[in-house]
Amino acid sequence: MFFRACADVVVVVHFAFAIFAVLGGVLVLKRKRWAWLHVPAMLWAALIEFADWMCPLTWLEDWLLERGGGTPYAGDFVEHYLLPILYPDKLTRSLQITLGLLVVVVNVVIYAWLIRQRLKTRHY
Repeated sequence: MFFRACADVVVVVHFAFAIFAVLGGVLVLKRKRWAWLHVPAMLWAALIEFADWMCPLTWLEDWLLERGGGTPYAGDFVEHYLLPILYPDKLTRSLQITLGLLVVVVNVVIYAWLIRQRLKTRHY
């Protein structure tokens, strides 16, 4: 029971990390200091997708599920938890690349806007 509860906590943390990686740039709009956490998180999330690696949090969750008598799921966190919500089909390599690009593009737009705003205020 303990290990399964820990696995559930890891899922929540993993989900929060994924949301932060994609949309954390919005926090940077409010407080610039968030960039020190967000940029590495965004780059890590994109790298995981581009390189087709399994996130260490997925490994931890699988290990906890096994210890708790459960069955680890096949695939990665995105495929198991997020894709059934976002997409009806299975995760393909091209979809992984698309997800990685989405992380990068959303955040490049946010950071470009921030830089532009900062440059505007310096000229006045």
